[in-house]
Amino acid sequence: MSDLRKLIIDEIEVEVDPAMTILQAAEVAGIEIPRFCYHERLSIAGNCRMCLVEVVGGPPKPAASCAMQVKDLRPGPEGQPPVVKTKSPMVKKAREGVMEFLLINHPLDCPICDQGGECDLQDQAIAYGVDFSRYREPKRARMDDDFGPLVATTMTRCISCTRCVRFITEVAGVPELGILGRGEDSDVVTYLGEMLESNLQGNVVDLCPVGALTNKPYAFTARSWELKKTESIDVMDALGSNIRLDTKGREVMRILPRNHDGVNEEWISDKTRHIWDGLRRQRLDQPYIRKSGKLTPATWPEALAAAASAMKGKKVAALAGDLAPVEAMFALKQLVDAIGGTTECRVDGANLPIGNRSGYVGTARIDDIDSARMIQLIGTNPRDEAPVLNARIRKAWLRGATIGMVGDLHDLTYDVEHVGVDRESLRELAVREIGPAREMETLVIIGQGALMGQDGPAVLGHAMKLAKNSDSKFMVLHSAASRVGGMDIGFVTEGGLPAALDGAEVVYNLGADEVDIEPGAFVIYQGSHGDRGAHRADVILPGAAYTEEPGLFVNTEGRPQLAMRAGFAPGQAKENWAILRALSGELDQTLGYDNLGALRKVLFAAHPHLGDIDQVAENAWQAETAGRMMRGEIHALARDFYLTNPIARASTVMAELSANARMRRAALAAE
Repeated sequence: MSDLRKLIIDEIEVEVDPAMTILQAAEVAGIEIPRFCYHERLSIAGNCRMCLVEVVGGPPKPAASCAMQVKDLRPGPEGQPPVVKTKSPMVKKAREGVMEFLLINHPLDCPICDQGGECDLQDQAIAYGVDFSRYREPKRARMDDDFGPLVATTMTRCISCTRCVRFITEVAGVPELGILGRGEDSDVVTYLGEMLESNLQGNVVDLCPVGALTNKPYAFTARSWELKKTESIDVMDALGSNIRLDTKGREVMRILPRNHDGVNEEWISDKTRHIWDGLRRQRLDQPYIRKSGKLTPATWPEALAAAASAMKGKKVAALAGDLAPVEAMFALKQLVDAIGGTTECRVDGANLPIGNRSGYVGTARIDDIDSARMIQLIGTNPRDEAPVLNARIRKAWLRGATIGMVGDLHDLTYDVEHVGVDRESLRELAVREIGPAREMETLVIIGQGALMGQDGPAVLGHAMKLAKNSDSKFMVLHSAASRVGGMDIGFVTEGGLPAALDGAEVVYNLGADEVDIEPGAFVIYQGSHGDRGAHRADVILPGAAYTEEPGLFVNTEGRPQLAMRAGFAPGQAKENWAILRALSGELDQTLGYDNLGALRKVLFAAHPHLGDIDQVAENAWQAETAGRMMRGEIHALARDFYLTNPIARASTVMAELSANARMRRAALAAE
């Protein structure tokens, strides 16, 4: 405690780290200092001057509290703690002057601004500004730039706080924005007038304090005070980002991030943010039965009876897709086990080990990336598989971490030391005597692409051997939100997908739309969208999407989290667990619960760690055998980032982003 420094802020004495700024020290004391340019996760710019305070005994002018550290404050004449005032007449006059300058060129178009009701400029003008202006000259005007399909621009509102520039450069790692010009001629622009390409660009809308950058797909559809807000979990990747769902009536209007320092900090990917329009299109809102080769509408009793009739006395294989909640998979497993069927959740073909949680989850937490000094990536492209995790790796790199890569190279927004592209490179790395790494915090991250193929277990074994030899923590980066939960409850078959489907007469497809099911089997599809799985189905049972039912998901580090219902499923669609409970009655295998609470009680009794919501369980280390690997290169998952699931494929925004990405790749290939 001796290295702390005392200071007095508005007659409140606090002890803080001397490296903290006055603004941060004021927050410790519970005192609010207004700001526009300052953000705790970005570098300090000090250019809005709204955070001016008076330092007693200091220069006879206000000081920017965001840029002055506590250690730079001089003590009193007799060694008293430094004194800072945030409400003195000097500070009040300075804030009013700054606000008056900021509003000189602002168009004052709050009634038609999408930021209305959530605008820092509005709030601080009321709290700290004056009710008049001495400026009578014409306001500055400028053309609005085209930043692409996600970010709308009204640059006459811009106050040059540079939050967007700093985020795109520092966090996203794609320096596409900058400021040109000086003084009132300064403009935030994209380089060469190009559109933004980062898959984290939507976060600049949250950062913009004035409405210069707004959410283009959401524009003019709702006001913030009209929206019902529900805290939930994202399922577009396996990170489990914390989100807020804003609904108007029955429809999700927008998706915003929630702060969770252990998972996503306060960022989300563009796919997470803009997937909401896919929740409205191509929805399954009533049951269907295939008759004479054509899907025809049916009632629930008819569809359940048809499904039960097909399953009775037959060999049933149950598949769980990427977006299935744990409760639905648990109910389906209990039902299929009761009739002697098989189950499988590893529908992408990854050879994840059964029963070894350290082998399919690992031993690392997501926030271990922050302190790692060496990170070894194996067969993964985190920029596409988990963009927010990639930003976290970039943050570690900026702090001095070394990033290694085994597998094909990608543009990961940070420099990597390429060890090699093939399996032999991994084998040599795993057996190498690593000295300096033992003296620093290290982390090995393996992606799903490395685990594909028959030698997936051997590749995993060598990656775990590398982690052990280097005293590293180990992480398996998943690509599907439901995968870890499915592995935890044992929704697997020895031998994987081929073994589960071998000889199956009936396939119960719980939202697995990326699986090609051979002709001949009777397919029952339970899902939310009319995607590939529904086209192959003989019976369709419409289920709820992740925003329409409470559900448990386990993220890539093994953290159970709850997604909450923000609205209700359309038409006759029902919650997924409830469909399976009704079907079990038709099969004379009635499941022993009538509500979600009772189901979770049974689930948590069978798998207690799933009941520890938002807690990461410690996994006992159990190394997989580093067997013989085949020759060949290690590749990351090859897929379109924007079109990885049925909800994304139903989204017009995702379709436009995917088309733009393909055009950029074609243009680069042609150069």
